[in-house]
Amino acid sequence: MINTKSIAKKVGAVSIGALMASVAFAAPSSAAEKIKIAAIDGYSPKSLWVAEFINYYIPEIDKRLAKTGNYEIEWNQAWGQIVKVRGVLGGLQKGLGDIGVVTTVFHADKVPLQLVAYATPFVSNDPGLVAKTVDGLANTHPEFKQAFDKFNQVYLTNLAVLDTYQIFTKDKVAKLSDMKGLKLGSAGLNLRWLEGFGAAGVAGSLVTYHNKVGTGVLDGFMLWPEAVVGRKIYEVAPYMLKADLGTANSKVISVNKDTWSALPDEIKVAMQEAAIGYRDDMGVKALALADASYKAFTKNGGTITELSQAQRQQWADNMPNVAQDWVAAREKEGNPGKAVMNSYMDTMRAANQPILRQWDKESGS
Repeated sequence: MINTKSIAKKVGAVSIGALMASVAFAAPSSAAEKIKIAAIDGYSPKSLWVAEFINYYIPEIDKRLAKTGNYEIEWNQAWGQIVKVRGVLGGLQKGLGDIGVVTTVFHADKVPLQLVAYATPFVSNDPGLVAKTVDGLANTHPEFKQAFDKFNQVYLTNLAVLDTYQIFTKDKVAKLSDMKGLKLGSAGLNLRWLEGFGAAGVAGSLVTYHNKVGTGVLDGFMLWPEAVVGRKIYEVAPYMLKADLGTANSKVISVNKDTWSALPDEIKVAMQEAAIGYRDDMGVKALALADASYKAFTKNGGTITELSQAQRQQWADNMPNVAQDWVAAREKEGNPGKAVMNSYMDTMRAANQPILRQWDKESGS
């Protein structure tokens, strides 16, 4: 005869923990609400800022949300898939992604105040300082964030992802006069940095330089070592002219405004707080990788020629005053160009940056 009471007792002994766990799992109060968010950029994870978005920013948001367990984000990461490198601003506007990395240097006409560092070369090689300064300006002057609002987006922060721009060429360049007649690629406003000594600036982006130099379309380009090493562009441009032109904030993290409006406040706070951490981490990482990138460049056959301080000063002095031209254009369109420029330069002076030209203290180009 089967002893049912004994069986029930044994079953209860081994399964009560599992039963309690299943009851707890079934309780609605303990289940995190899942929210889908698509993150986009036209660049692939080969790019440092995309890698840091994946390895730092997303985990930081998830960590903050895990503290309460109220929400869990299901991330759809579309790097180099949904939009091209110049298409993130428009893609987020149309809702092709929820959050993304906008390369602002490509949109001087749409988010012009973001380019204050591009209007002031030879000022700072500190990406963290530049990014924090621009965020401070964005919090002071509403026009910074209003520019993104026009494109149905909410501005979270900006990023400076490089230590300093250098010149890379297929043939050796040792002084300014060596660049006369060369076709050099760059992203946007910093094409004007090449004016004054006979070089021809050609608009481009880091994903195109390997092919364009390799096929003879360009003689070289303006970029930073980490990007050159990461994409092996030294294969076609093995010569670096180390001119230390300066760093600049070229990225903004923004969120589609419709997505933002629908998000719970807890997620908004997590995304905003983690964005500031991402900004600061990006600045530290850019500097940390700089030395290794210079060494890797030479290890892979590259040659570095350091431009003399006298030549650097000559370059800065003979360049058109891109800063005052930028200020005049901003004022004409109704943006506070002068106030932004003055504040930016004051901050750089207060931080004892290696400024070669006081851009805000001149009357024009």
